[in-house]
Amino acid sequence: MNSKIDLIYEGKAKKIYAHDDLDKVIIEFKDDATAFNALKKAKFDGKGELNCLISSKIFEFLIENDIPTHYLGLKNKNSMIAQKIKIIPIEVVLRNTAYGSLCKQTTIKPGTVLESPLIDIYLKNDELNDPLLTKERINLLKIIDNEDLELITDMTLKINKLLKTFFYNIKLNLVDFKLEFGYNANGRIVLGDEISPDNCRLWDLKQNNGTIVSLDKDRFRNDLGGFIKAYTEINNRINNYINSK
Repeated sequence: MNSKIDLIYEGKAKKIYAHDDLDKVIIEFKDDATAFNALKKAKFDGKGELNCLISSKIFEFLIENDIPTHYLGLKNKNSMIAQKIKIIPIEVVLRNTAYGSLCKQTTIKPGTVLESPLIDIYLKNDELNDPLLTKERINLLKIIDNEDLELITDMTLKINKLLKTFFYNIKLNLVDFKLEFGYNANGRIVLGDEISPDNCRLWDLKQNNGTIVSLDKDRFRNDLGGFIKAYTEINNRINNYINSK
């Protein structure tokens, strides 16, 4: 699987390999951690395995709740088998609580619970630093038609409701998260990429004494320490929750 011939694409956090079935791929999660559009980089032993295992369990939960995803199953602890999809070049960010770029770009104070979920859509383009898009710009760039954009928006809101409950059950507050979507071989829009502490902002409700305790990539992004410990804690809580059902 590691031959150069089989490698289709390598990103910041994952490698995508060909599968014997042309409609499938193998996604290998790397131990690399990046932040600020890869200006900050590091390697952490076990990170890829943790993100793969966490993502697989969350994808399984979403599939059980009628969310179409690219996930087909685990290959091993740090690789999954997925549908081969044509990624739509947008990143969909849903915010339940104000933090990060929203607070830097507006007068909203960090930690403000939003009256309703806010969806921001960004162009998936590292060279342009993933700029924020408007609906009009999406139409101008002919990225996706209005009907498919509405479908993605509706699906994102449904995913948010499901994930908020899922994470609340393991004493985590889902602050915000990023999603990517694509078209599968049948032309259906499905959820792609991953769902992990790399692309979800998760605050610990067990230690909620007025201070924010991040159990996500902010621990690396903001030099908080305990990066792998936080990811391990999330994986353990998910396992305990699943096993207790």
